[in-house]
This record gives sequence, C-alpha cells and structure tokens, in this order.
Amino acid sequence: MSPFVKAITPLADYRLLVTFENAERRVFDLTPYLDKGVFQQLRDPARFRQARVVVGSIEWPGEVDLSYDTIYLTSQPVLEAAAA
Repeated sequence: MSPFVKAITPLADYRLLVTFENAERRVFDLTPYLDKGVFQQLRDPARFRQARVVVGSIEWPGEVDLSYDTIYLTSQPVLEAAAA
C-alpha cells in the first residue's frame, strides 16, 4: 500500500511536488492526464494551482481527484542534495 499524501506544492509545467506521510518527496507530472475527461479542465494554470490534499489524496474543485496510489506509483523521487 502506498503512503498517503501529506502536502503538495504546485510547480511549473503541470507538476506537483508531493510530500507523503513517510516524509518521502516526489514529483508528479499531470501532463499525461490533461487530454483525458475531467482532467482537461486542469489545463487552466489557475485551476491546476487549486490542488489540495483531501483524505490523503489530491483533489481539485469539481470533484477532480487522483488516488494516492496513482500519485505515488507514477511520480519520480526527489533526489535531495547530499549533506556536506
């Protein structure tokens, strides 16, 4: 089972910096979804930035959402800079 989403930060190019409950940070790219159904409305950058965490997943106004499993399994880990 994938960890729940704890926090998000919208980034450029329809990407989200996602922090999970296990403290792991990953980048999720929404671009592949933007031509599909309800996700088309998120092409509007202002609407995309309205993303919020709801019950461990990500949701936008209008009941557009993604499960934490999808977000975790299709996102890329953030490589933290090594401590000096």
